[in-house]
Amino acid sequence: MFAEYRSMLFTIAYEILGSAVDAEDAVQDSYLRWNAVRADEVENPRSYLARIVTRVALNQLRSSARRREEYVGSWLPEPIRVDADAASDVVLAESISMAMLLVLETLGPDERAVFVLREVFGFEYREIARCVGRTEASARQVAHRAREHVQARRRRFDPDPVLAQQVAEAFLAATLGGDVQALMDLLAPDVVEISDGGGKVSAARRPVVGRERVARYLSGLVRIGVPQMRLEPMACNAMPAVAIYSGDRLDCVLLVEVADALVSGVYIVRNPDKLAAFARSRETAR
Repeated sequence: MFAEYRSMLFTIAYEILGSAVDAEDAVQDSYLRWNAVRADEVENPRSYLARIVTRVALNQLRSSARRREEYVGSWLPEPIRVDADAASDVVLAESISMAMLLVLETLGPDERAVFVLREVFGFEYREIARCVGRTEASARQVAHRAREHVQARRRRFDPDPVLAQQVAEAFLAATLGGDVQALMDLLAPDVVEISDGGGKVSAARRPVVGRERVARYLSGLVRIGVPQMRLEPMACNAMPAVAIYSGDRLDCVLLVEVADALVSGVYIVRNPDKLAAFARSRETAR
């Protein structure tokens, strides 16, 4: 029964924590707690398991708050490799996108958990209240507040994976080809580039905003390049992405966000801690 819900539990934990490694730890901890319970005494296994993993993830999130505050440079979620079919579930695809995870990062722990459980997984408020240790009325208030916060900050999400892939391929070709004008034509006016080196490798410390500035920044990166560069296109976080290798070493993962047939976000993860477990593909589910 636990195996049946494992992908869902990982997804809940990942969306709360923004880290695949920490999410896996939360799932493993939840498994141990589930094993200590008699399954025939659990009326609703899906709800019960969601409660366990949410509480474990919230404890992890609160304990890591100081590390987040002291993080060097821009923080990005740990990218995860997912099957291309993950984009077919629009709600799930948006919920694990870099843009949405960054918005969720601006919520408090309880708000983040309540939003994920309600808006992504469709749990009832009475179930959510048990997950976060609040009354049902309080859970409703938190959900309303979190929903307004997210709606005010969420970026436009394009649900067409085929179009997104086509735009991303053209973007990558223009970037690698050094055609700055072709690159600018593919960028949205308010495009944002965010790099995450975690203070361990070189990366822009602040977001780069605007079509011209992002185009110049990316062109500069290509000119610098990496030794023995090798590219591996793939789907990450239900978005077009490319893993960039220097020989056999994974140097970074670049994810492309597309909206209205233009690139609206470019996310470059270089922090080696966030790439250590990247080779493993993750199953997400609602």
